[in-house]
Amino acid sequence: MEFLIVGIASYLMGSIPFGLILTKIFLKKDIRDIGSGNIGATNVLRTGNKFIGYLTLLLDITKAIIPVIYVKINFPELIYIASLCAFLGHVFPIWLKFKGGKGVATYVGILFSINILLGIVFISFWIITFLLSKYSSLSSIIASLSVPIYLLIMSNIDSVIFFTIMFVLVFFTHRENIKRLKNKEESKSQIY
Repeated sequence: MEFLIVGIASYLMGSIPFGLILTKIFLKKDIRDIGSGNIGATNVLRTGNKFIGYLTLLLDITKAIIPVIYVKINFPELIYIASLCAFLGHVFPIWLKFKGGKGVATYVGILFSINILLGIVFISFWIITFLLSKYSSLSSIIASLSVPIYLLIMSNIDSVIFFTIMFVLVFFTHRENIKRLKNKEESKSQIY
């Protein structure tokens, strides 16, 4: 029963579409009609309103931190279930016909909640890749891959499986970006 409650609560928390809510409230626009049509922070930044973009980023991170930290303290054996469900809530929110964001900000919240060092590994690789390429999508994919590789090097085999699954999910959510990168059609990002 705890398994089910943790899964559903984490999914529902992760499924709150902050990018959509904030752009509707503050900009009177539907973020799904702007840029890539994605509800995540990168696309919200494309509206030109950096405050709303960064607030979306912060809230998308926080919506993973809340359930994962709660579960980490109260049901530590279910931490990977809470993490996966929060991520899936963002990517496949029930409120938006299961069409959500790419899950990167939510994944960052998961990483920092499970182990701050994993969050630092991710952010470090994201920044390095972004500075070299200027592609947010490529940075997210490389940073997601860096986590299971780091854990493999550190011989943390139990965690490698979960974080490899998370990498595959991030890779999947970026499949259109990967096509555009291959065809040299991907837009470079401005994050500052």
